[in-house]
Amino acid sequence: MTGLLAILFFAWMIGAALLAIRHPDLLQSALALSLLSLGAVGQFFLLHAPDVALTEAAIGAAASSFVMLMGVRQLGRTEGKDLQ
Repeated sequence: MTGLLAILFFAWMIGAALLAIRHPDLLQSALALSLLSLGAVGQFFLLHAPDVALTEAAIGAAASSFVMLMGVRQLGRTEGKDLQ
């Protein structure tokens, strides 16, 4: 059962990473990176490292997401293609 959950979290993390890379909307890319951090929290919890999981949840999922969302707020939601 633990192996199945680990595979599920890996698939979740790969999907979130691909979504963050490929999506043109920066807000949704930032939210995908937050989902990636939550997948890492699940992996750390499965590896019996609850202290690392809590730290990743606090810093990776919460603080980093806040900083990224403030950056999206300053820069705008869409990625500029005509900046040459």
